[in-house]
Amino acid sequence: MSNAEATIAVRSNGHALSLPVVAFQGSPSTLCKGCGHNSITSRLIDAAKAVGLNPYTTAKLSGIGCSSKTPAYFLNYSHGFNALHGRMPSVATGALLANHRLTMIGISGDGDTANIGLGQFKHACRRNLPMLYIVENNGCYGLTKGQFSATADLRARLRRASGEENPAAPFDLCLEAIVGGATFVARSFAGDKKQLDALLKAALSHKGLAFLDIISPCVTFNDFPESTKSWAWGREHNEPIQEIGFVPRLPEIEIEQQAGQATQVRLHDGSTITLRALREDHHDVRSRASAMDLILTSQEHNEFLTGLLYVAPEKPDFLDTLGMTDTPLAHLPDEALRPGPEALADAMEAF
Repeated sequence: MSNAEATIAVRSNGHALSLPVVAFQGSPSTLCKGCGHNSITSRLIDAAKAVGLNPYTTAKLSGIGCSSKTPAYFLNYSHGFNALHGRMPSVATGALLANHRLTMIGISGDGDTANIGLGQFKHACRRNLPMLYIVENNGCYGLTKGQFSATADLRARLRRASGEENPAAPFDLCLEAIVGGATFVARSFAGDKKQLDALLKAALSHKGLAFLDIISPCVTFNDFPESTKSWAWGREHNEPIQEIGFVPRLPEIEIEQQAGQATQVRLHDGSTITLRALREDHHDVRSRASAMDLILTSQEHNEFLTGLLYVAPEKPDFLDTLGMTDTPLAHLPDEALRPGPEALADAMEAF
């Protein structure tokens, strides 16, 4: 069977569907050859197919910048909206309020999120907006000649004749997300296929704001040996904090582990794995303090940690706190949305 004839199984409103592979692909990329953003796009396509994401009930949103072109390159059959610079989170909020059955994927850049969009990003975290929020982080404005973004390193230099030096310390977007209230925070590197695949699958299955800061080298303006956003630096200094894998939701397997001891577990497919419970002095991904301490320590050692830094799956998301109707607002009839004369009369009487 050719790739054009291949199908992917997805679920929609409890029904199984088979969609052609082309439904998960997109238009040819117009980004620079070798751009890390293209690697992220490939991983997104693979993750969407692996988890059976339904393109018809998925919305892709972006702001402005090289990263914001990415939604054109995956999930051909999905809804899409290119918002203003830094305003993607508010558009995502409105779309989810109108139709909470949508799977929301927001693609942003370090300039789009850490500079002009920082306030909107922090409020999306505070609300725990149920969406996948990806920052393709290259430390520069790749669309407008490579100026420094707010994630550029202190005293970093531009790859230009002027050799301009960055005088301001950077934001760490994972720290900002954890402090802000996001309930799934991870960092990865565009060139680490295995880790990024697993993190994207887990993020697409998370209920709440899943934030991924992905170091994505800019081959035109920020790919030289001294840049911490370059391919060479990233591969040399990448420090994974765990071996990442993703297990889809199935009936719970209950065991009781003893700290420091090995435990064999039989999985749903009949295979077995051996677990060794970490001691308390290891990182707890449910601890905001531990995650923040890890990030700050890694900065002191001039490294970036990759992997799952923090997760809080029990925290209610934005739509839960609002008590939304089961039927999306966009699908309610006019009579359910517009108060009748009696309701208006009662309101006037109350005043």
